[in-house]
Amino acid sequence: MKRVSLVILVTLCNLLFLQSIQAEVKLPAIVSSNMVLQRNTTVELWGWADAKEEITLKASWLKDAIKIKADENGDWRCEVKTTNSKEPQTIKITSKASDISLENILFGEVWLCSGQSNMQQPVKGYEGQPTFGSVMATAKSRNPNLRLFTVDRVGSKTPFKDVEKYTTWQEAGPENVSDFSAVAYFFGQDLQEILDVPVGMIHTSWGGSSVQAWISKDVISNYQEVNLDGVDLSKQTNQIPTVLYNAMIHPLIPYTIKGALWYQGESNRMEPENYKKLFPAMVKDWRTRWGIGDFPFYYVQIAPYIYGGNNAFQGAENSAFIRETQLQCLDLIPNSGMAVTMDIGDDYCIHPPKKKEVADRLLFNALNQTYGFTKIDYAGPVYNSQEVKDGGLVLKFKNAETGLFAYDELEGFEIAGEDKVFYPADAKIINRKEVLVKNEKVPNPVAVRYAWRNWVVGTLYDANLLPASSFRTDNWDDATQAEAE
Repeated sequence: MKRVSLVILVTLCNLLFLQSIQAEVKLPAIVSSNMVLQRNTTVELWGWADAKEEITLKASWLKDAIKIKADENGDWRCEVKTTNSKEPQTIKITSKASDISLENILFGEVWLCSGQSNMQQPVKGYEGQPTFGSVMATAKSRNPNLRLFTVDRVGSKTPFKDVEKYTTWQEAGPENVSDFSAVAYFFGQDLQEILDVPVGMIHTSWGGSSVQAWISKDVISNYQEVNLDGVDLSKQTNQIPTVLYNAMIHPLIPYTIKGALWYQGESNRMEPENYKKLFPAMVKDWRTRWGIGDFPFYYVQIAPYIYGGNNAFQGAENSAFIRETQLQCLDLIPNSGMAVTMDIGDDYCIHPPKKKEVADRLLFNALNQTYGFTKIDYAGPVYNSQEVKDGGLVLKFKNAETGLFAYDELEGFEIAGEDKVFYPADAKIINRKEVLVKNEKVPNPVAVRYAWRNWVVGTLYDANLLPASSFRTDNWDDATQAEAE
């Protein structure tokens, strides 16, 4: 009798051991309960299991179950069609060893938000550096149709399969909104209200990060040598090429998104010409890897700030040159748009508090260019051409359909002749759509610069109060300023 009992016990132990070594189906962190799936399209779901494992996926909105078989490495993925339904949905994933239930899933608009500290800045602000309107925004933030997902700051020398640290999908509310990206939250909250559909915001940023850190090794190797052997990831992680892409972008692919928001550039301000190559390369890199076409990519031009107390005029120390590069990238990046912040910077704080205004200007781009709200203006005046007239230069602008505007007098304009010496200039709006710039000390003017400083407060708008970027009508590398009298 004891021998029979022993045999039975050994058999049960063997069965339990066999069950224990049967790997359970695993899902990436981004695929979970409370997530928002891009609506009315085909999305990809993926995960890991045993090699050749047979998996069944049942979705509440689909009539038939989806049968999946993991490959020889245990990787699996499947395409799932979504609808426009606003009702919460469920997904059930089963295999021999797994029974996974995902609840409270919504179909809606999914946006990825990335960059450095101005995108990372939470609704509650930084210590001693506020986000204007944060208390009321937090108080009003309860919204089950707005979902938030945050990737924590981690770097890696090789691409991660899944994010290492994160805050999972949550319904927006006072308990989580104050720590979420202010720009991402304000954008998502207003988009949800305007479209009246669920919205999912994925935030993955790192303060002080360079664009190089967000580019895959395959792509950045076309521009610079990358050798991470012996590199200490604990030191200046956010400046190491490719390591943020590896840990904070790659694991999110191929989660289907509608578009991306980007607020970065301060860390690359000393290399505007290099940024002109790397930033468009990064966008193309992401789009290629997502494989869903040239999804909308809207970004923020860095705001004026008096870097190190230096209000330089010529050379990369003047951040007007990186702002110029960001403006030029509109023509280099298909399906893109830019929020100009010339009027909402802060001279001694690199984290301007008016994040709601930044989010609004990104939102105007999305509404007009992505969602078909053609009556929503989204782009401020952009310099187009000049002509000599009335002893000065008359500047003409694109995107001035409703005319130009200034609250008070125009400021920040300078004018130069062939000697390339710039003098402060008088400027005024004429014919409601042009600007006349002149200085009696420059009788034969050939070039104008506007807001061409680290720190300046923009004064030129269109009639919808969208500001013009800083700009110059020359391409001189050896311009100078007239000595102050």
